[in-house]
Amino acid sequence: MEAIVDYDIVSIDEFDALTSTATKYPAREHAKKAGKQLGVKSGLVYLPGEGVSQWEDSDMGPPFRQRRFFYYMSGANFPGCAVTYDIGADNLTLWIPYTPPSLVLWFGTTPTPDECLAKSDLNNVKYIADLPKYLNSTLEEAGSLFVLRAEQIPKSLGLGLLKPSIKIDTSALLPAMTEARVVKSHYEVSMIRRANDISSAAHRAVCEGFRRYANECEVEAAFLQGCVAENAHMQSYPVIAGSGPNAATLHYDANDEPLADRQLLVLDAGAEWQCYASDITRTLPIGGRFTKEGRAIHDVVTRMQDECIGMIAPGTGFRDMHLHAHRVATEELLKLGILRGGGGGSRVKKTVAEVVEEVLATGLSSAFFPHGLGHHVGLEVHDVAGKQRLMSTVSPWTVGSTGGSRKNKRDMILREDLVHMMKSSANAAAGDASFGSTAAAAAQVLGRPLEPGMVVTVEPGIYFCREYIEAYYLSKPELARYIDTEVLGRYWSVGGVRIEDCILVTEDGYENLTTAPKGEEMLKIINGK
Repeated sequence: MEAIVDYDIVSIDEFDALTSTATKYPAREHAKKAGKQLGVKSGLVYLPGEGVSQWEDSDMGPPFRQRRFFYYMSGANFPGCAVTYDIGADNLTLWIPYTPPSLVLWFGTTPTPDECLAKSDLNNVKYIADLPKYLNSTLEEAGSLFVLRAEQIPKSLGLGLLKPSIKIDTSALLPAMTEARVVKSHYEVSMIRRANDISSAAHRAVCEGFRRYANECEVEAAFLQGCVAENAHMQSYPVIAGSGPNAATLHYDANDEPLADRQLLVLDAGAEWQCYASDITRTLPIGGRFTKEGRAIHDVVTRMQDECIGMIAPGTGFRDMHLHAHRVATEELLKLGILRGGGGGSRVKKTVAEVVEEVLATGLSSAFFPHGLGHHVGLEVHDVAGKQRLMSTVSPWTVGSTGGSRKNKRDMILREDLVHMMKSSANAAAGDASFGSTAAAAAQVLGRPLEPGMVVTVEPGIYFCREYIEAYYLSKPELARYIDTEVLGRYWSVGGVRIEDCILVTEDGYENLTTAPKGEEMLKIINGK
């Protein structure tokens, strides 16, 4: 027996952050976008929602998490549902379970059809028991059924009874919906904005109490308290509260070590609001004051982020921003003496600019900044990218690459990848004919330009992961000669610095949706000034 949990579809009465006149979840708007991407005049889209699951040998289960593609086209955040969209008739129907009175005592009720219609822009809401009959009758006229994948073909359809002329398509819907989700509706932006507001306030609360905390777990607890107190019960991803060397682990989540005798703590944490994500990172000085080395690296990452955010506008290539971040990192790490020119016996003294170009061309900055500059944010914290990713490496060294696109959302950028990216970008800028004559051909190599309505993160970082740097850089003489190990030794204990904001691309530039304190404002709050 499935438990029926009392979930709302959406609730927008708790804040005034909407930037449009919409008062309902724009399910029909989203369905039309997906239908347009399919490029057909008729057919029936079918998306099942998530059910209730239990752990093995237990009467308990994980927290409910709605399927994101289903939610995108329905706005329904409770289990046991399905949604259909008749493209030809422009008819969007949500199918919901009926809650028997015997279950209300234990689990509460699901929303009624009228309540669903009041909260989400749907044509109809019906009980799911009637879905099989609807599917069979509607497909007679629609002619095609579109599902995300074969395992989501409804079992009640009676495939053996379908006419041969009815086509079941398991390949076209997924790319169509991922493309539809890339540019956010005004309503979606308002949800992401609210998630950022709650998360930013929780980051501020951490700063206010930071000098009292003795363990990473206290930082995590303080952040979660700030979110739950604002009715944001779900996190977009597990809280990262890594101090000292733990800050050099990108997805550290143990959050259980003492802060004593450590320089910095990286807090990467973002709440979810009505299924929409936020993604925010700040790096806090333990004790309220930066060490000399900690301040130096924080300043490097601040410059990287400030300059990259300043580049954001429609048409900007995210890859250009990423490469600019590496240029800044190279310049600054040379100034600090961590990186140096390779020498090589030449008696001709090189200028500072020449040394920068020499070291930049080696890709050595990837030793300290080994991941992508950012990603889309939406119904997932690493949201879908659509038909073309923001940034493509198109490198022969790219593990798992298919057509220049990796499956994981947050990529490891190998040194070879970075070198290839710099060369291919330079060739494209010079008009290399190998990139083809179309914008699509260039985008396949350089990545998708930014568009109004995209929400992306900008999250540069500098990390001192001893195991990684020693294994892949210091062990190779041709690379090690560019690194001053004596200077580097003073920075191992810094761990790492990352700063991250969520940025909305607008018609004429950008809007930073993240208001969590950083820089001098952050320091003043930490120190109670």
